[in-house]
Amino acid sequence: MNHKRQVNRRRFLTAAGAAVVGAGAVSKLTRSASAQSTLKIRKQAGIPYKPDVLVVGGGPAGIGAALGAAGYGAKTLLIEHHAFFGGVAAWCLGMPINQMRPGSKPRSKMHELVLEKLRVYGDQAVRVGQHQLWCNVDYLKVAVLDALDQVGCKYLVHTRAIDAVVDGGRITGVVVATKRGPAVINAKAIVDCTGDADVAYYAGAETMKELGNLSPMTLCLNLTNVTREQVRKANIRDIARKAKKKYPLIPNGWGLGKVSNGHSFYINHAGTRDLGQFDATDPVQRTQAECQSRRQVLQMVQAMREFGGDELKNIELIGTGTQIGVRETRRVKGPYVLTEQDALIGRKFDDVIAWRSGFLDIGFVRLSKMKIHDVPYRAIIPHKLDGLLMAGRCISATHVAASAGKSMGNCVATGHAAGLAAAMSAKKSCTPRELKVADLQKALRADGVDLARSGDEQKDLVNRG
Repeated sequence: MNHKRQVNRRRFLTAAGAAVVGAGAVSKLTRSASAQSTLKIRKQAGIPYKPDVLVVGGGPAGIGAALGAAGYGAKTLLIEHHAFFGGVAAWCLGMPINQMRPGSKPRSKMHELVLEKLRVYGDQAVRVGQHQLWCNVDYLKVAVLDALDQVGCKYLVHTRAIDAVVDGGRITGVVVATKRGPAVINAKAIVDCTGDADVAYYAGAETMKELGNLSPMTLCLNLTNVTREQVRKANIRDIARKAKKKYPLIPNGWGLGKVSNGHSFYINHAGTRDLGQFDATDPVQRTQAECQSRRQVLQMVQAMREFGGDELKNIELIGTGTQIGVRETRRVKGPYVLTEQDALIGRKFDDVIAWRSGFLDIGFVRLSKMKIHDVPYRAIIPHKLDGLLMAGRCISATHVAASAGKSMGNCVATGHAAGLAAAMSAKKSCTPRELKVADLQKALRADGVDLARSGDEQKDLVNRG
């Protein structure tokens, strides 16, 4: 690091301290970590929390990380830019939360805590399948809050990470945007659960992304005024074939799944697969994907009403997801990069901290069997940057191997491990890289994680996500 950048980092940190306590005067934040531009901050927000562990992103991985860290006793703060926690589990309108209980067996205390809080609300909230949870998403949003409250985790919604503070090769804080302006939240350890590796990217960690080969995105939707029998009789592929000329955005086919304990159906489909390649980290391309997908939804519904005969002529659209569901963007490059072969053979690692089950599922592009396989600790830390851990779909993996880990139960598992590692390193005053993996493994086992599952064969269960 050159001398000029060191000086600028110190100025940034000085200004950041003022931001945390809520100073109202105009301040300069010199050389932000990612954009490398001079920022003039006229209004700065005060953040009342001073966490040991900061978890960024409140989807399944972030929930696992927050529960893991706070459950260990660390002062933990979870931030999310949406109005609720749950990520794709909450905005996909009834799609199952896969791989939460493979083989109908508990996976960890953190997985079970979420289920326990859902069950409090009765049959309307959750139905447990062979490996998945079928949830009413609005019960899920509250059940997650209940779980966070039980372990003492603090949280903020409507709080978006926009940059990172890096000092001497170590991330020390995250710049966030709030309704009162930007602020810096400092922490001893930070867990990136953004899905797109946003924090790692802002901090300058090396990331990977296969442009031109990214998994498609999907905007999920809910429909009503149709029965299960009518859905069964309808030939969706025939409808799509007949309607394609009039409605060119529709995919070649899709399925209607029943929302648990309700009278509506959800569709999780091929989405953008036939519309072209879109990079969800590019503002223009993401806008195109979002807006095209909303037009696509209307065309799908109109196609079913007009070409679906008596079975679907009265079907009604009742809602779409909060945002498009993103399956793949940036992934952090760690000391080890998980591969397709690791998944196929069920590879074991001495530094195992989680395992992944399900399928190699590249979102309606490819679906292949695999074995349960280990996730090594080396795949959830950046190759060089200190102070940061990764969880969820942005851990260190190849394009194909990433598809093996995006099921939500797997994301909770890597989140649990990352959050626990963050809490332990904060308590021991060491970086996550310096943490003894044996100590982490002992703590994971105490939390109910079986670290000897790699190599197990799996039943052929449907697992689309």
